[in-house]
Amino acid sequence: MQDIQLNVNDYDFHLPEELIAQVPLLDRTSSRLLVLDRDTGDIEHRHFRDVLDYLQAGDALVVNDSRVLPARLFGAKQETGGKVELLLLKQTEDDVWEALVKPAKKVRVGAIIEFGNGLLRAECVEELPEGGRRFKFDYDGIFYEILDELGTMPLPPYIREQLDDQDRYQTVYARERGSAAAPTAGLHFTEELLAAAEAKGVKLIPLTLHVGLGTFRPVTADTIEEHTMHSEYFELSAASAEALRDVRANSGRVFAVGTTSTRTLETIVRDHGDFVESSGWTDIFIYPGVALKAIDGLITNFHLPKSTLVMLVSAFASRDIILNAYRTAVQERYRFFSFGDAMLITRKEENK
Repeated sequence: MQDIQLNVNDYDFHLPEELIAQVPLLDRTSSRLLVLDRDTGDIEHRHFRDVLDYLQAGDALVVNDSRVLPARLFGAKQETGGKVELLLLKQTEDDVWEALVKPAKKVRVGAIIEFGNGLLRAECVEELPEGGRRFKFDYDGIFYEILDELGTMPLPPYIREQLDDQDRYQTVYARERGSAAAPTAGLHFTEELLAAAEAKGVKLIPLTLHVGLGTFRPVTADTIEEHTMHSEYFELSAASAEALRDVRANSGRVFAVGTTSTRTLETIVRDHGDFVESSGWTDIFIYPGVALKAIDGLITNFHLPKSTLVMLVSAFASRDIILNAYRTAVQERYRFFSFGDAMLITRKEENK
C-alpha cells in the first residue's frame, strides 16, 4: 500500500518556465506521449499517434464532448465608456450568467456593459465574491451566434501567446457548449486517429463535463483535506452508460481521456455503484487514499505543481511514481500544460 501524503507541498516539483507550451503543434498527434506503468513506474517514450498500440478491441475510450465557449468579452460601460472585460463562467437561468469582471470595483449593480457597439448588452444584477458578478444579457438574435462573433477563447493564465486558430483550443469531438476551459487531454486526437481506434474495435464513448475556471485555481490550504473543490456540471447518457456496462461485462478496459472524464465516471460509480444514466453537479476530490473504481487507464496532460490534478493522477498510480515521471518529463524536455505533451497511465502486463 502506498504511503499517503496529505501535505500539499508534497505534490510540488520544479518546472522550468520554458517548458510551458505556449502554442499547439501543427499536427495534434505529433505530441510526445510518456507511457507510465502505474504499478512499476516503468516509462516508455512514444508519440501520441502510438496510443493505439496500448488499446485493444473491446476497450472503451471515454471522451468529454464539452465545447469551450468563446467566453471572454471586451466591452465598455454604457455611462462612462470605461473598458470592461467579462469572462462568462456559467448560465444560471435564461440570459443570466455568472461572470468574472475586470475591473470589478468599477462594475456595480445596475451598471450596463455594451459589446460590439451595442450588439450585446449586459446589466449587472448581483455582486458575487472574488470579482464575480451576475449579468442579465439583452440582444437580438441567437445568443451563441453573437458570442461566436464577439467573444474570444478564455486561454489559461499561463498562456501568453495569441491563438491564431481558435478551434485548436477545441477537441475535434466537442459538441455540448458550456466549458470555460478545454478538456485538454483530448486536444491530441484527430478524427483520423479516432477512426483508426474504432476500426481496431475500440468503443468511443462520450460524456459531458463542463470545465470551470476552478480547474486553474491553486490549492491554498496546507493540507489536501482542507481544500474545497469547485463544482462542475456533468452528464452521462443512457446509451453511454449501457456501452460502458457492456465493455465491463466483456472484460474490456475503460480508458478515460482526461481528468474531467475521470471525475465524471468516478462520481457516477461512487454514487450509484455502476455506470448509469446520470447528470448533476460534482465536486469530487480525488487524491491518494481515494480509490478509483471506474477506470483502468488514463490519458492526461502534464499538470501544474501542487494542483488537484497532480493529486488525482497520483491517486491512480502513486505520488512517488507520478513525481518520478514528472521529473523524467522535465529532464526529457516534454512540453507541459494545455498545449503540451501527454501521458498514458496504464498497466503494462494488460497491453500484451
